[in-house]
Amino acid sequence: MISTNDSSSELDHLQRGPRVMLYSHDTFGLGHLRRSRALAGAITAADPTASALILTGSPVAGRFAFPSRVDHMRLPGVIKRSDGSYASRTMGMSIEETTALRSGLIRSMAQQYDPDVLIVDKEPTGFRGELLPALELLSQKGHSKLVLGLRDVLDEPEVLAEEWARKEAIAATEQFYDEIWIYGLASIYDPTKGLALSPLVRDRMHWTGYLRRDLGPLDTPPEQPYVLITPGGGGDGAMMVDLVLSAYEQDPDLAPRAVLVYGPFLSGETREAFETRVEALQGRVTTVGFESRIETLFSGAQGVVCMGGYNTFCEVLSFDKPAVIVPRTTPRLEQWIRASRAEELGLVSMLDERRDGWTPAAMTKAIRALATQKQPSQAFSSGLLDGLDCVTKRVSALLQDLPRKVAE
Repeated sequence: MISTNDSSSELDHLQRGPRVMLYSHDTFGLGHLRRSRALAGAITAADPTASALILTGSPVAGRFAFPSRVDHMRLPGVIKRSDGSYASRTMGMSIEETTALRSGLIRSMAQQYDPDVLIVDKEPTGFRGELLPALELLSQKGHSKLVLGLRDVLDEPEVLAEEWARKEAIAATEQFYDEIWIYGLASIYDPTKGLALSPLVRDRMHWTGYLRRDLGPLDTPPEQPYVLITPGGGGDGAMMVDLVLSAYEQDPDLAPRAVLVYGPFLSGETREAFETRVEALQGRVTTVGFESRIETLFSGAQGVVCMGGYNTFCEVLSFDKPAVIVPRTTPRLEQWIRASRAEELGLVSMLDERRDGWTPAAMTKAIRALATQKQPSQAFSSGLLDGLDCVTKRVSALLQDLPRKVAE
């Protein structure tokens, strides 16, 4: 350690750069990890002395390249059953044991990494409350800023209020978090609608705008024209993929061709059946299993058919592509709320199960309409994609309130 007699120049030399830790529980899909990765990349790019560590439960975290000075630690995985309950991915461990293991690892990393800023994605107390020991530790230490980051839509207000009450999330938000960042715009949707947050907490809320996707150097996209078909992680995308393939099967004149990205979580058996159908279409549909640089495919697409997850929506906006969103409605209405509001604003079109019907004819019509559909930028522009710029400014402001830590 440095003695009190050391000179100020020595202290300056040993001052360490800012450290940001991001928690992303990731029990299913890719959304939380990709959002944390985008945030970490922007923060470290804005400050060449900063580093970031992402704690994630995603089973595919290792397939992604991470930016310079960004690393990740994989937490023991859990899976969500069809009945809504959870189970451990680790053989021989109960969900309680796995949660306790994850919680201990998170607290240990908070202790050892000693972040200046902790950014928590979506869940104020973490998966099954696993984050609470780390929050208590950092709060007691008193030299870390704690931030809760929320996507633009969480769920129906009544459902969300019940969920947060059950998880004691309101109390945790009131007690621990210095700021709440909402990765959207108040003029589009308020995800905290229905939550009994105090005026004091609401004063700590910052609307960032949506998180722009990296538009840096890209690979050469496939031969054009084509429509990009992406169900996100793919775990719940079989219905949409089936609908697209049925449209191309039933209408031999449907154009342009489709480039389909299955996603890493679309099951092998289901994917094999789809591949048989794709082969019969003789090149009118081509497929990719998992594309960590899906940005390249977005860049060359004439239009996009996708589900309504937050990250895919940000990609549609960032690449300014006409899009048809096919939103899931279970287990949450999140995607439907996002898609219906975006359609109202003219940002996208939506294929709604009740209004339009999920039929091959409806999908064919939607794909054909992409050729003349307006780009999102023609409907909305002011502040829409300022999220990453806002986040880096907030991090800088939070760091200014903290005493500089020195390297040990």
